[in-house]
Amino acid sequence: MRCIILSFFVALSLVISAQGQIAGVQAHRDLVYVEGGHERHKLDLYLPEKAEGPLPLIIWVHGGGWQNGSKDGCPPLRAGYVAQGYAVASINYRLSGHAVFPAQIEDCKAAIRWLRAHAKEYSLDPQRFGVWGSSAGGHLVALIGASGDVKAFDVGANLGQSSRVQAVCDYYGPTDFTVFVTTPGYESHATDSSPEAKLIGGAVMQNKDKAARVNPITYVSKDDPPFLVVHGDKDPTVPINQSQLLFDALKQSEVSVHFHTIHGAGHGGPGFVGKNIDDMVSHFFAERLKSSSAKTEALTTESTADAAMMDRDPRKGVPQGGGRRGIPWEVITGRDDKDKDGKVSKEEFSGPPQLFQLLDKNSDGLLEKSEHEAFLNRPSPRP
Repeated sequence: MRCIILSFFVALSLVISAQGQIAGVQAHRDLVYVEGGHERHKLDLYLPEKAEGPLPLIIWVHGGGWQNGSKDGCPPLRAGYVAQGYAVASINYRLSGHAVFPAQIEDCKAAIRWLRAHAKEYSLDPQRFGVWGSSAGGHLVALIGASGDVKAFDVGANLGQSSRVQAVCDYYGPTDFTVFVTTPGYESHATDSSPEAKLIGGAVMQNKDKAARVNPITYVSKDDPPFLVVHGDKDPTVPINQSQLLFDALKQSEVSVHFHTIHGAGHGGPGFVGKNIDDMVSHFFAERLKSSSAKTEALTTESTADAAMMDRDPRKGVPQGGGRRGIPWEVITGRDDKDKDGKVSKEEFSGPPQLFQLLDKNSDGLLEKSEHEAFLNRPSPRP
């Protein structure tokens, strides 16, 4: 059994060399996009080793409640978008512990302007930039897409470059905080210690003006780029009404938007694993960043999370309830924690992507000991 468990954890979805480089990918890490700025003002850029012509770019914006997470977890990279002919960037931005809003959107836009300013150097097509993010990252990419015409968020260098994007993929991002914190079951987010309060600098219902400023819906207009919005209807962290409100606003403004509901899925994790979801996202970016004939539409679709995947332990398909020994955290970090920071990023993780998503409960792109232990110690379902 131990051999089976170990073989599952070390299975690779991509060929990685001894130096940690992904085969066929040219990596430019820790590029500074604000000279003399904060330590978080860095991004990673991944290009095909044999790039031909200006490349469409997908920019990943990480989640983590605006207070955690890093650029190290980059799903578009792990999903093979570079091999599909895209450049992929993953950006850090100042967290709420460093600065309150609008620092986060200012940083995202600064990174986009920097990438445009260096487009020729890295063979990027400045007319084909897309953004993709989950949770807090989903909020930020939605805000990037909706605020293309909001000059107040463009501060700093490279102001001659646009921070607009041509496509937005929003995974379960918050939008209207006042609706969020008053939704039954989510009232804990109304406290002054919630991630939302830390972002805007105070409890949401006592700071409705600030909540409106952080809301992507506030800025929706007809010239916004196409959106793909994906949300699970069992999300315990961000209510699905947040995506529904965004879809309604985009549709009313005649912006092209596709809203996909995954029945049975939570806040990321295994419910978002599956060929149908992967193909949908891939098709969206291909249609919006590689094609010039995409039509404008307001589309709603739905699917059901794979019950077998939702009910599986991360040990070679062993159903929940069949024992909890697993692999000790020390073994995992000894093998995968390349930078020795006590955490395992999605890029460092040597197991399958769907396993990482299952373990990464807060979807911040990093595995910590508490998440590993919480999974192993979770109660078994009743027969």
